[in-house]
Amino acid sequence: MTYSEQLIDMLEMGQIDEAYAIFPKALENDDDEMLYSLAEELYSLGFSDLAKKAYQLLLERYPDEDQIRTALADIAISEGHDDEVIQYLADIKPDSDAYLQSLLVAADYYQTQAMFEVSESKLLRALSLAPDEPIIQFALAEFYFNIKEYHKAQKLYLELIKNGVLELSRVDLVQRLGVSYAGQGKFEKALAYLDQIHEEKLDIDTRFQLAFTQLQLGMLDEAQNSFEKLIELDPGYATAYPYLADIQQEKGQLGEALKTYQEGLAVDEYNIELYRKASELALQLGEVELAQRYLKTALSQDEHNLTLVLALSNLYLQHDMHQENIAFLNEYLAEGEIDPQIHWNLGRSYAAIDDYPEAVKNYQAVQEALHNNLDFLKDAAFVYRNAGERNLALECLNLYLQERPNDSEVLELQEALEDY
Repeated sequence: MTYSEQLIDMLEMGQIDEAYAIFPKALENDDDEMLYSLAEELYSLGFSDLAKKAYQLLLERYPDEDQIRTALADIAISEGHDDEVIQYLADIKPDSDAYLQSLLVAADYYQTQAMFEVSESKLLRALSLAPDEPIIQFALAEFYFNIKEYHKAQKLYLELIKNGVLELSRVDLVQRLGVSYAGQGKFEKALAYLDQIHEEKLDIDTRFQLAFTQLQLGMLDEAQNSFEKLIELDPGYATAYPYLADIQQEKGQLGEALKTYQEGLAVDEYNIELYRKASELALQLGEVELAQRYLKTALSQDEHNLTLVLALSNLYLQHDMHQENIAFLNEYLAEGEIDPQIHWNLGRSYAAIDDYPEAVKNYQAVQEALHNNLDFLKDAAFVYRNAGERNLALECLNLYLQERPNDSEVLELQEALEDY
């Protein structure tokens, strides 16, 4: 066996130190063809440091072999050595046999730098030079797929599949096409392709896309089964939990849905949306303390999240926890946060405990901002009436009746105030 062959055997058996020790002997003794194969194998196995040394030696011996430069540029990308990448690629001229490959490597590099327009231009240039080359069509499709321009990716994947190319670089093109259709909201077409993928070839992300597509098509039982299977295979896939819980709620399985949210929070304890949804469901189930605890935990992570603030405030209002609501919102307002709904909720709690001066102050603070909100105008009119603020009450009533002139309750209040 050559030293290169021995080295690869050692790596495959996990004898890493021994492989590194024998590497210099491979460079010194094996022929160049064997060294080139060794470099390719080392890079594919993830030993880019050794591959780089082998390629550099070969480039010294064969300075006109641009294929080696593209390999070194690819390694430099993985190492984050931008200057090396640019230099290797700049040395490859358009008349080189490796020019097409250099364009693909350059596109990969610029994509890692988030320079997507430059990356796209390299790929389009390659496609113009070799329009029928599947690997270039695939590279461009993958580029569009990764930046979520699914309509462009879909056309390229479909063309490849029509030409009999179902897999490239270990990527299932049928799966990619299905996800691309789903990404465009074309769920029926997406399902037609995703359903073709054999169970053993369904990776986790594709399972999620299949479940999501089934959900969008109203296939609740199938979607539930798919999400449950996904979570069984990968309990750490946090994105699946809220969708599964939503399905369970839709089917009336409220206890199971709450358990799903709790399992999701065990996986992703910083997921604000999970806390919010779990709180809403806990309230539906009458678990007020649990709902309150979820919201407080979420607010401890994002104290200025207005959605959470209002959710907790509304919980306090709905359960007549007015002192808690007043303390909570006053602390929030003390930090300079201003939102009309905050003052309205605060005013409602002050009114509920008959502190009308504070109630009126908060209602007036947002009356201009909420002058088109009919619910606010009606509520404010009764609070102002109870506070003895006749003119303010009539002002709100008149605005309200412009939109709802037949509300008997409000008409009765208006008549009483005008006769007062």
